[in-house]
Amino acid sequence: MVPEIREQFNAAFSKANYEQFVEHIKNAYPNSLAFRVAETPIFIDKSFKSKVLEACESIVDVIVSPDFKQLTENAIPVKERVPNENNHTDFIAFDFGICINDKGEYEPQLIEMQGFPTLFGYQVAEDEITRQFFNIPENYSPFLNGFNKDSYVRLLKDIIIGDHAPEEAILLEIYPFKQKTAVDFIATKELLGISIVCLTELIAEGKCLYYMHNGKKQRVKRIYNRIIFDELDQIELPAGTIDIRDEYSVEWAPHPNWFYRISKYTLPFINSPYVPKTQFLNKLESIPEDLENYVLKPLFSFAGQGVNIDITKEDILNTPNPENWILQRKVTYAEVIKTPDIPSKAEIRIFYFWPPKAERPVATMNLARLSKGKMIGVRYNNDKEWVGGTIVYFEE
Repeated sequence: MVPEIREQFNAAFSKANYEQFVEHIKNAYPNSLAFRVAETPIFIDKSFKSKVLEACESIVDVIVSPDFKQLTENAIPVKERVPNENNHTDFIAFDFGICINDKGEYEPQLIEMQGFPTLFGYQVAEDEITRQFFNIPENYSPFLNGFNKDSYVRLLKDIIIGDHAPEEAILLEIYPFKQKTAVDFIATKELLGISIVCLTELIAEGKCLYYMHNGKKQRVKRIYNRIIFDELDQIELPAGTIDIRDEYSVEWAPHPNWFYRISKYTLPFINSPYVPKTQFLNKLESIPEDLENYVLKPLFSFAGQGVNIDITKEDILNTPNPENWILQRKVTYAEVIKTPDIPSKAEIRIFYFWPPKAERPVATMNLARLSKGKMIGVRYNNDKEWVGGTIVYFEE
């Protein structure tokens, strides 16, 4: 994105240095790095950074509107609704493709968003390790709005732990060390001092939850939720595992209902030049003639699973439960990152944290993914180089 920095980076690149970089990450987080790390970060100048933040803030305007909860009330499947929802999410992640418009200009286009955490801990480590192995200009930072590592971690603690002791807050997942995001769980534990707990380890006594901590039963007062709730019924859990969707005397960060409210379900309600036209499939008045310019997505899926990028009219007509699908106009990803062979396409994810008692969430940091295939996610590019998970450095 910044030609002179890209040229300097590529000229200085060596595969041996990259392999040492990846090995350093693996040594720092043994047996937990389950995705490919890209050979390069992305460098973005002030102008494009401004477009990205403008796009985010226009969507935040919708999320903070007084009628947002009413607008998204049908987003939550009845069996997945969890009691004691709070007034707003604690986190939002916005995924933007770096695209090219009809005028040949680069612009961000929203692909998805989620009221759910992402690699908040690991990206701090990736920044520090990247700077050890690669030359990053001093006036470029992965943080936004003046945040640095200390202020970022402080706000993350305020949101996840709140007024509680660290041992009273847990990171909750199903079989956490088998997840592709295990490296982030470990990094988060190191940053915040909270325990990583599997759902199967929770103990319920009445409405109170406990887990074993240093050989003693410890009360859980706040949950940093990493469970994808629409996957709960797809996983076979041991007998005696509690149903976390029941009502318990516990605080959530974020509350599970926000995973559904801020999601693909929200896209049809947003009118922005940075958001591709999106329609609920069951409200489609006519099938577009140019279906090659659309993508069909299930509302309730994760990491791109179930997405159809080569749609036919038969797919539209034969899709079961069309109320659970959206039809979204495709965007043209720019082949924007110069590599030793063919250029890579890029998607960037902006982290928004909602400070306690604040009226709006704030952009804090990011992650990015590079791709040379049809799909952007790290799972779809395992046979290629200069692809995978990475980080954006924004000009300050």
